[in-house]
Amino acid sequence: MTLISIVVPVYKVQGYLRECLDSILGQSFTDVEVIAVDDCSPDTSGEILAEYAARDPRLTVLSLPTNAGLGGARNAGLDVATGEYVWFLDSDDWLSVGALRAVANRLRDTTPDVLIVDHVRVFWNNRATGSALRQAFPTTPGEAVFDVSTRPETLRVLHTAWNKVTRREFLVDLGLRFADGWYEDVSFTFPLLVAAERVTVLDRVCVNYRQRRTGAITRTRSPRHFEMFDHWGHTFDWLDARGGPRVDAVRPQLFALMIAHYLMVLGHSGRLPRELHRQFFARAHADYQRRLPPGGYPVPDGLEGLKRRLLAADRWRTFAALRAGQRARKKLVSVVKRTGRPVKRGLRDLARLTRRTALRGYYRLQLRLPINESLALYAAYWYRGYSCNPAAIHAKAAELAPQINGVWVVRRDLAASMPAGVPYVVAGTRRYYRALARAKWLINNVNFPDDVRKRPGSVHIQTHHGTPVKVMGLDQQRHPIGATSMDFPRLLQRVDRWDFSVSANHFSTQMWERAYPGAFESLDTGYPRNDRLARATAADAAAARESLGIGPDERVVLYLPTHREHQPGWQPDFDADELAEVLGPDAWLLIRSHYFHDRQRTGRAPDAPASGRIRDMSSHPVVEDLYLAADVLITDYSSAMFDYAVLDRPIVIYAPDAEAYAMARGVYFDITTEAPGAVATTFGHLLDLFRTAVVDNDAAGKARTQFRARFCHLDDGNAAERVVRRALLGERG
Repeated sequence: MTLISIVVPVYKVQGYLRECLDSILGQSFTDVEVIAVDDCSPDTSGEILAEYAARDPRLTVLSLPTNAGLGGARNAGLDVATGEYVWFLDSDDWLSVGALRAVANRLRDTTPDVLIVDHVRVFWNNRATGSALRQAFPTTPGEAVFDVSTRPETLRVLHTAWNKVTRREFLVDLGLRFADGWYEDVSFTFPLLVAAERVTVLDRVCVNYRQRRTGAITRTRSPRHFEMFDHWGHTFDWLDARGGPRVDAVRPQLFALMIAHYLMVLGHSGRLPRELHRQFFARAHADYQRRLPPGGYPVPDGLEGLKRRLLAADRWRTFAALRAGQRARKKLVSVVKRTGRPVKRGLRDLARLTRRTALRGYYRLQLRLPINESLALYAAYWYRGYSCNPAAIHAKAAELAPQINGVWVVRRDLAASMPAGVPYVVAGTRRYYRALARAKWLINNVNFPDDVRKRPGSVHIQTHHGTPVKVMGLDQQRHPIGATSMDFPRLLQRVDRWDFSVSANHFSTQMWERAYPGAFESLDTGYPRNDRLARATAADAAAARESLGIGPDERVVLYLPTHREHQPGWQPDFDADELAEVLGPDAWLLIRSHYFHDRQRTGRAPDAPASGRIRDMSSHPVVEDLYLAADVLITDYSSAMFDYAVLDRPIVIYAPDAEAYAMARGVYFDITTEAPGAVATTFGHLLDLFRTAVVDNDAAGKARTQFRARFCHLDDGNAAERVVRRALLGERG
């Protein structure tokens, strides 16, 4: 018999599910079965489960015909579990390294009914709390096995199922099931612990309890928080029916936990609609009177004790005034801290500061005026001009929604690059601030500046500008070398402005929702900028070559590396002349550096012929022209590979620093093992790939086909139209 069955309910967790499954299936201890229950998840979680199940027989996927809720999904998993022990793990949490082996050793040593494991809360800003066990127990229980009547403080170790590993036969004999509704763990956990005769703990952090910024019920304002009364009612009804000395011993502790739970929810400004606070207080008071143990319970001192006494006496107005005073004090402390910071300005900055202050005042004035319901403001790459997904959306909007006036933001030094006929404003001018304040739609492939306000009624569309190989957003917190200049709180403030997030593929959606936790709607549309590539014909490729002065029968290799923000001045081990010699006299080598790079100063004029048939295309304004002209792409971790793959042409990964890059910057997958074609990790190896034609052999073609199926499945040439219809016209298809 398998030792542990891990039941993982799955619903709208596509951004976190991979990390959860990897943390289980990647452990050194393997005597487990994993039962993932797809609870009619509307996102791509089902695809992720199918992918993992195909490569690991320990994973079984149950797909429920209708949404059963968390409790129902757990019950369904329990019904098919075969392990000696069962562990209900939430699919947005993850196990620590070595957790399974430590749990298995503890189970074998003590054969408990219930094993409680330690956990930490991990917040979206990468901050983690301390040990939960140490908070509940002044000292970790010394005895190997006990029952909670002798250690009632055990009940304080969070009323959740996922920090408890339960003997399956004991659970089945007890007949305990998860009930419906929010807070279903309450009516499961406490009867479980009271009934168990053999309880033990593992003084080791095993579960990383993710504190989600959005999506969790603890951060959702809803009347459904009233459902906690039902689950606490089920718990005390179960205690009353069971009776006995053990129940009598734990009843005061459980009552105290119930009241603390009620007061915690009532004191949390983000859970209950304000108009329901009085009603919630009344329900809590009724439970206080009904469930109070005959011998009373220990009331804490200080403010918390005062709150309980007010609840017992049904003193709502006094309670509300006390709570308001607490919140006002916290706000005052926050304001004092914020305004007390010294502001240091040099005289040389005074004129600049004065002008900026005046413009921001003008911006704030414009914010008071009505939104221009026909104005869409576009930007790309920090105002570098007309390009990328916003440009494709702008062009399609002109066709499908001509009533919308599309205006671009551009830097003053790049204004001359704007296409004829495209309206624009120069960044930093009065016209710019007026457009920022009044536009109905704001479309960008990066974030607008921090001081841009999100107005009610405005629509912000984040298009992004690539499928991520390197980790992004909050995920960078785990790779500090790659996030040295990132202000994560401000990043989250920018994310909160997004209404829509455009994704090139389902993989991107999964990563964006984890890296940028927010309330936006994900648009799995494909990338608008790739519509041109998806629709490209042989004539389009020939025209692109002709515009570059390249003959129809000449071979073109495009080298497009990404930048290393953690390694300023980094240059790859790459000798263009040597590669050009290998390619031969009938080939062109086009080189385009990342827009963040300082251009190499070799004396070669951009776009001008260099030695042999090498051209620096770094200043060429439209990268899609280069894609269409190229026969082969060489890149490393750049998102260019995902765009170029739409054309179904050979791609070579040249990653001489793959291991170091992954450690320092962090990656979502190993591009050297899941590549779209041939891979080289040294320059000599790269030359050999071209000498031997490995760049386009059967193995490379098969890898490209698999890569395209995973990352290019949405690129059908209609992505821009899908974005315009949903985000600008409000259509739902």
